Amino acid sequence: MADTIRSREVLDAARRMMRARQMSLRTEETYLGWMARFLRFAGTDDPAAVSPDAARRFVEDLAMRHRLSAATRNQAASAVTFLLREVVGLDPGGALPRARGRRRLPTVLSREECRRILAELAGRNRLVVSLLYGSGLRLAEALSLRVKDVCFDPYRLMVRDGKGAKDRETLLPERAAAAVRRQIERVARVHEADLERGSGWARLPGALDRKSPGSGWEIGWQFLFPAAAPSRDPATGRTGRYHVHPSVIQRAVKAAVRRSGVPRHASCHTFRHSFASHALRMGLDVRLVQELMGHKDLKTTQLYLHVQDRAGYGIRSPLDQLLDD
Repeated sequence: MADTIRSREVLDAARRMMRARQMSLRTEETYLGWMARFLRFAGTDDPAAVSPDAARRFVEDLAMRHRLSAATRNQAASAVTFLLREVVGLDPGGALPRARGRRRLPTVLSREECRRILAELAGRNRLVVSLLYGSGLRLAEALSLRVKDVCFDPYRLMVRDGKGAKDRETLLPERAAAAVRRQIERVARVHEADLERGSGWARLPGALDRKSPGSGWEIGWQFLFPAAAPSRDPATGRTGRYHVHPSVIQRAVKAAVRRSGVPRHASCHTFRHSFASHALRMGLDVRLVQELMGHKDLKTTQLYLHVQDRAGYGIRSPLDQLLDD
């Protein structure tokens, strides 16, 4: 029991430090999961008793025995490093080894395949996926949208605190605008009912809750895609609606792909890939697409130009030329 209490105290301390640094709730939950898993691997609830070698062996075990991807192993290494260095004050012997993943070409759907999959979705799920494809959003970015992030004149979306903690503007597809208006109306009705029941608070980013404590009750700060039921925020104790869980949309897309008969693996992120490739094919400047996608490096966006080439957009096979002669 004492070891369990000690472990809980360490993880609680880690949680407090992450909140003080304004790390996202998703990162907080992910890091705490890796920290708990590392302590079980090390066989102790006292991180101060862990050697730096144990941390390295933990990351290596994820690769050798569990065969996790490079990105997942790097995420685990970051969580363990944070625990040892920031919470316990133990030098893990320099940065844990970072894995280098293989550079893979992104899967890009054809326009017809996108149309077929979208036809198998309805309501909120269809709207979310429409924004992934029509605006180039990551799933987490789409679900983190607030009512106030939508602009209809001109049509655009504000992405707050995207990957790399950056804000950006992107497109709001005109064909999705009416559905977004209806979604905002639904959010307003739900929010009004929540307020009458004494809830209706939305978690605010950064230090805004301290600077403007009443903002969380306003309609503008409500999530565009709220969860089905209110919940208690672990940081403040207030009751309100967080956004719908990503797994809900992921399962819906998986089922839609199966029903559509599209014979390729496609996920939520595939629609973001398809946005970039199709936008470049339409003639949009690669730097503009970079800004809309929120890519830090232009090389990342240019990868989609290569995808187009390999898909036959603009080049011909030597066999085609031979048989035409």
